[in-house]
Amino acid sequence: MTISEVQNRIIREFSLFEDWTEKYKHIIKLGSKLPSIDEADRVDENLVKGCQSRVWLTAELQDDKIIFKADSDAAITKGLVALMVRFYSGNTPDEILANQPEFIDKIGMAQHLSPTRANGLASMVKQMKIYAMAFKTKLAS
Repeated sequence: MTISEVQNRIIREFSLFEDWTEKYKHIIKLGSKLPSIDEADRVDENLVKGCQSRVWLTAELQDDKIIFKADSDAAITKGLVALMVRFYSGNTPDEILANQPEFIDKIGMAQHLSPTRANGLASMVKQMKIYAMAFKTKLAS
């Protein structure tokens, strides 16, 4: 599935919910399904800077595609990072760098997140793009 197809699927999925209470419940459910990362990866170097909650994010390159793993100690934040892992994981560095998570605005999430959660979400995206840039550089050399 392409990154655009994933984005469209997320938008359709959230359109099924009538209000933000239901959407938040869905986000929490997505987080509950996110596999926990290894205890060895729960280190300060893997913490996403700028998140009020603790969010650990790791990335590895498999067959020229980046596989992200993440976890958080807060339910909604874990759901948000689960969405971002779903959106970006399994794509090439170029695909990640070329695509923005437009679904955040299209499903109305941007207006329904507190400023601290919105900053945290932006930090997650930024960190994923930094990983993509680093792997792109590694692949080029």
